[in-house]
Amino acid sequence: MIFRKSNIRPSEATEQELLEGCLKEDRRFQKELYDRYSSKLLAVCCRYCRNREEAQDVLHEGFIKAIKNLHRFEGKGSFEGWLRRIMVNASLENFRKTKYLVAVEDIQEAESQQTDSVAVEQMSAKELLSMVQALPAGFRIVFNLYAIEGFSHKEISEQLGISVGTSKSQLSRARASLQNMIKKVDSEVYKEYAQAR
Repeated sequence: MIFRKSNIRPSEATEQELLEGCLKEDRRFQKELYDRYSSKLLAVCCRYCRNREEAQDVLHEGFIKAIKNLHRFEGKGSFEGWLRRIMVNASLENFRKTKYLVAVEDIQEAESQQTDSVAVEQMSAKELLSMVQALPAGFRIVFNLYAIEGFSHKEISEQLGISVGTSKSQLSRARASLQNMIKKVDSEVYKEYAQAR
């Protein structure tokens, strides 16, 4: 679809019009692209980064890559999904640069313990995100790739340059750490309940 620059406001543009404006290197459309998707994609980056500032840097780098490579989006699947993949890759690239993966021995994947916790039900998404961010870097990255993005241990090992066993070990330890954090919150909730009685 071809349109005249003056006829369409970026804020009123359809997704297709927005992409066309960005491909024409119109800064107004590039800003609108950022404004439309940045909050959702910042949440993706936050899951992989140590803090919000680092996540914002990764988000910025991811958008630069997205705009430079916009011509590669073929329209197959959702555009937001395409952007999300770029942000995950930008987060992994940032991780590889800093390379603060915790070295652990390969171990058998521990059995998951079920947590029937009232604390989990009462937690906000923000509280859960802060728990994930508190995990050591290697644990956090593997947990996000496996539990949220749906990568296999083989894919994680290829992405991070680690063995499949190390990926399984990192995931197992991430789950154990999260369960310990949740138990601590659960214990605090119980203490508050007991004191109120």
